[in-house]
Amino acid sequence: MAQTLEGILSYPSMDAGEAKEALNRAVAIVKENLGTFTDHFQSSNSFNGFYQPTENVEWTTGFWTGVIWLAYEATGNENFRKAAEIQVESFLERIQKKIDVNHHDMGFLFSLSCVAAYKLTGNEHGKKAALLAADHLAERYREKGKFLQAWGNVGEPREYRLIIDCLLNLPLLYWASEVTGEPRYGQMAENHIRTAMKCILRPDHSTYHTHFIDIETGEPTYGVTHQGNRNGSAWARGQAWGVYGIALSYRYLKEASYIDLFCKVTDYFLCHLPEDLIPYWDFDFDTGSTEPRDSSAAAIAVCGMLEMAKYLDEERAAYYRQAACRMLRALIDQCGNRDIRQSNGLLLHGTYARDSKENTCANRGVDECNTWGDYFYMEALTRMVKDWKLYW
Repeated sequence: MAQTLEGILSYPSMDAGEAKEALNRAVAIVKENLGTFTDHFQSSNSFNGFYQPTENVEWTTGFWTGVIWLAYEATGNENFRKAAEIQVESFLERIQKKIDVNHHDMGFLFSLSCVAAYKLTGNEHGKKAALLAADHLAERYREKGKFLQAWGNVGEPREYRLIIDCLLNLPLLYWASEVTGEPRYGQMAENHIRTAMKCILRPDHSTYHTHFIDIETGEPTYGVTHQGNRNGSAWARGQAWGVYGIALSYRYLKEASYIDLFCKVTDYFLCHLPEDLIPYWDFDFDTGSTEPRDSSAAAIAVCGMLEMAKYLDEERAAYYRQAACRMLRALIDQCGNRDIRQSNGLLLHGTYARDSKENTCANRGVDECNTWGDYFYMEALTRMVKDWKLYW
């Protein structure tokens, strides 16, 4: 059954004071975690509620550093700054030595760690690392098709595709153009989102997770899922990447057509929420399903709605703000961790990956915390309590 605006608005709203209380609880958990996760990073997802220490590998470590920077902003506590700066040094080493970077997720890794460091404190190592990461991401740009190749060796025919997640990597390139004065970075990002919007959105405004491009002609060929329930379904986190990713590119480009695209993609997300506003991991599933939720998808979408509301007319801005506030309240009520003895994460009930007949995933991080869910939850709370200056 499709969700309605009335159904969404029937959920209690929240105010800045309630958001501040939730943010304070999150900051307290982050503070407790610094002893373990300063010289090490958090694993991508928790195990039985608890993150394990890991080296600076995979695509997710920047989210934890971003959480530390948000805690620093919330408190001014220098211990948070010192911990984040230690991690910035790790990111500089990682990009200089090209450790586990044969993919497009430079924005997830370096925007929230190193761009944030430069914006907040003027950290020159953060700036250097982020610009190196932007150069590395630019190497994945394919002129045939005008897109950033997601995975695999660049130009590999079997991996000649983009994925919707990459919309959140584009701000690193927009930022690089602003800082260096070189338009080529931003032009690659603009070309990528144009290609993505041409092929990754379906007629009903749901989204493909991945879409292949013909290596000879540069034309889009076919879309498939990697983490969704089936090729024709809407993977909840992918739809959320669309919500926030379109908003971020609009922030930089002010392309008028993206307002309509944002509204259509976001309305699909909202209309397919279950009654309690916490999405299942794929929108094939609705109220009453026994499938796991993905709280991180809700947190991502909340951030996207709060960002895009800045640029909309008053009526539409109010609509998306109201929806975002109620979704965030639902996350606080149902998924916000209140006890570090229960979990050292911030946002419960996430799903990293869920296997199905049509995807290529094994179950991973099912009904667990994940680092991006924690980050976007904290970003959403921060947006509610202050006029937040984006790291993106």
